[in-house]
Amino acid sequence: MTKDTPLVLTGAPLTHEEIAQVASLAREVEIDPLTHRRVRETRTALEEAAQSGATHYGINTGFGKFSRQRIEKTELQALQANLIRSHAAGVGEPLPVPIVRAMMLVLAASLCRARSGVRPELIDVIVRTLNAGITPVVPESGSVGASGDLAPLAHAALALIGEGEVFDRTGERAEAADTLRSAGIEPITLESKEGLALINGTHLMCARLALLRSRFLNLFPAAVVAAAMTLDACRATDAFLDPRVYEARNQHGPRMVAESMRHLLTGSEIIPSHDNEDDPRVQDPYSIRCAPYVLGAVFDSARSVWIQLDRELGAVTDNPLVLPREGDDGVDIVSAGNFHGMPVAIPLDTLAIGLAHIAGIAERRVDQILSAHDPETRLRPFLSPKPGLHSGYMIVQYTAAALCNELAGLAAPSSVVNIPTSAGIEDYNSFGPRAAAKADRAMDLVTRVVAIELLCAAQGIEAHRPLRSGEGVERAHALVRSVVAPLHSDRPPSPDIESISLLISEGGFSEPM
Repeated sequence: MTKDTPLVLTGAPLTHEEIAQVASLAREVEIDPLTHRRVRETRTALEEAAQSGATHYGINTGFGKFSRQRIEKTELQALQANLIRSHAAGVGEPLPVPIVRAMMLVLAASLCRARSGVRPELIDVIVRTLNAGITPVVPESGSVGASGDLAPLAHAALALIGEGEVFDRTGERAEAADTLRSAGIEPITLESKEGLALINGTHLMCARLALLRSRFLNLFPAAVVAAAMTLDACRATDAFLDPRVYEARNQHGPRMVAESMRHLLTGSEIIPSHDNEDDPRVQDPYSIRCAPYVLGAVFDSARSVWIQLDRELGAVTDNPLVLPREGDDGVDIVSAGNFHGMPVAIPLDTLAIGLAHIAGIAERRVDQILSAHDPETRLRPFLSPKPGLHSGYMIVQYTAAALCNELAGLAAPSSVVNIPTSAGIEDYNSFGPRAAAKADRAMDLVTRVVAIELLCAAQGIEAHRPLRSGEGVERAHALVRSVVAPLHSDRPPSPDIESISLLISEGGFSEPM
């Protein structure tokens, strides 16, 4: 299946590629008929269980601190609608449309696993809203990420019941009820348990991590390419890429990065050009020589993050759960804590730490290029076309340093700081949504730091012409030059940085170089 065919929700785990396609490429979504029937059966079983008169959290009780408050049957619809209204307490700028669409898809997929007890009609409304290109206006801040992403999901649910605001297919902000009805979608009236099922999950933080995975897979190869290009720009040695070294270290990530760098540099004329010279350098700086270890450690760390993500993309993060009872056709309604965001929050914090290291070591290599103006490197100070008259790329290192300073703050974990909520009932929260926002911002910054390194390294490579670098590096160099001209006189570097950043974000360096 591709982005040109509908994504069919079956209850199976989503993939990050599917989420990106629905979020950003408007891929259509459908619900498998068998899944539709299974959701209906679970709903019927929940309704039968609720008729027993027993007390069930969120079905016939209040929420949080009000969980001991029994609600009359005649007030159950109002209970669910009031839950959505009261919890739509987010603040700040609206989340970008792709993030909200991704969140809604993750929510719909979770509900399709038939453990939340909702009617299939509710999932239908979510799917139809996605397919109509209608996106609820969801403020960025307000979720502590423990009883689910309550505030962001409540704002999304508010639109489904015909309240609040949405962005229509053209991106215009409008009233939800009118926009839904103009698309032939009737706002839904929530029945028992359904409001809680809409907001009681980790769907925002999970969706943001899935989108970050797609972006990371475009960024990381660019970071490896930049490291290899800098090696030749600085006329460094490739001796440290000897595969026997990495066999001795016995770490997968460093071995993989070293192999990639060797491949990128295969055929380099620059490396052997200074083998026989009187080069007093014995070892290159850590930022070059240890690049495989730092980048490899980030890669291995990210692999553990993706394992957690893949598990979450097949999860039901609701409470209470409607679970089949062994031995008969009945169900048990079990209150637990599947909504807690820590299994996603810690991976998000981990990802931000790794991103900071990609940028940190890239900035150090930028400084090596711009500071290396001795005879061994054959580079002019700051890569200036005429030192003194032109400043060259002096200030891009300042920019990289500023971004790295911000990244250090973003790498401070959100998940380790607890603030209890709901009068102490919800007394240990994950703050995963803040971790997701920080990781998202970190991805933006790191992409620009790597773009700065590619900008400088491409200029540095040209200082060694007519010698050529390895085939992979030369292809990357040509890609940079397809959007950024060589520096022959001072010009504002900002547009060039943004152009290369766009190349990275679009996956220009993710193809084999």
